[in-house]
Amino acid sequence: MTAPDPGLDPVDRSIVRATQAGLPLTRAPYAAIAQQLERSEDEVIARMQAMLDRGIIRRIAIAPNHYALGMTANGMSVWDVDDGRISELGAQIGALPFVTHCYQRPRALPDWPYNLFAMLHGSDRTQVEEKRRQVEALLGDACHGQDILYSTRILKKTGLRLRDAD
Repeated sequence: MTAPDPGLDPVDRSIVRATQAGLPLTRAPYAAIAQQLERSEDEVIARMQAMLDRGIIRRIAIAPNHYALGMTANGMSVWDVDDGRISELGAQIGALPFVTHCYQRPRALPDWPYNLFAMLHGSDRTQVEEKRRQVEALLGDACHGQDILYSTRILKKTGLRLRDAD
């Protein structure tokens, strides 16, 4: 039998369960969750913010099916960027309209020198390569190497999931 997570009280657990398959597609998704749980919208929002603040929830984000949107070429670009400039440059890359994910990760030397990752999308690889060149130009001499890993299939995208106790 698995013990309940001590970081989640029963109300937090109910909120996670109600949202783990995604927020309702309505103008007021938090109000819909609140109504379902017989709570106030303000309480649902406050509790979700508290879970974000505690790191229980990392983010609330959309997970589009890029293929359905016509973006059939998807590549995770990886970059070896000067550590002293990665925060500044990562923020600039993350703000580009064609970048959907941008984050810093530790290098795994000697085999993996890359510390900055940015997901690029396009309708074909030519578009993605053009966007990669734009990122490369933005990084300039702070970049010491790069590569791109193209998606070959859609992976199941899911967020936080709670398991029922056995």
